[in-house]
Amino acid sequence: MYFDTTYLLVLPAIILAIYAQHKVSSTYRKFSGVRNKKGYTGADVARQLLLTSNIRDVRVEPIAGNLTDHYDPRDKVLRLSEGVYNSVSLSAVGIAAHETGHAIQHDKGYAPLEIRNTIVPAANIGSKLAFPLIFLGFILSSGTGSIGMLMINIGILLFSLTVLFQLVTLPVEFNASNRAIELLGEYHYLTEDELGPAKKVLSAAALTYVAAALTAISNLARFILLSNRRR
Repeated sequence: MYFDTTYLLVLPAIILAIYAQHKVSSTYRKFSGVRNKKGYTGADVARQLLLTSNIRDVRVEPIAGNLTDHYDPRDKVLRLSEGVYNSVSLSAVGIAAHETGHAIQHDKGYAPLEIRNTIVPAANIGSKLAFPLIFLGFILSSGTGSIGMLMINIGILLFSLTVLFQLVTLPVEFNASNRAIELLGEYHYLTEDELGPAKKVLSAAALTYVAAALTAISNLARFILLSNRRR
């Protein structure tokens, strides 16, 4: 039975991704049961931080789901999940502040965010077409050779856009978390002893982005290695 050794390139990333998902779930759940001392909800914190940052054209709205929180730069809407919008937990406050950090980045013209927003369409196309092209390319390369290799190369090129998106996402997410913790402390939404747990929630979430980037890089390396074997 043949074992493709290139899978070993992706294995560490898979392990990290599994650990990251467990870490973010357990940390979020742990501090979702801890109320912040001043009784701020996630929505309260988001709105106040926007006003403090002199941002008055961003709406804060609830959205269905769990951990579906995000900032939409096209519509200038900060959407907070059901477990964050009305919650007074440390997890809710940390996540709301993080998403507000993205709105602040957008307002300030933070370069990595601008780059990420620009490449989103291309990255979406790459993520949808790369795997089918590479898969078909490997099938055809055993027969018609040049056509198959062309498809593989195009697929690798498209997947590179996905890798670029994941890499640019890292500074965007880390910067948003750093802004969040700094603002929560500076304007005393959380006390000193509450900032630590909030930071743990955001650090766990950041680990998922690291895992996603490592997975993308590992898959790209694997595709390139397999492609070179076909030449």
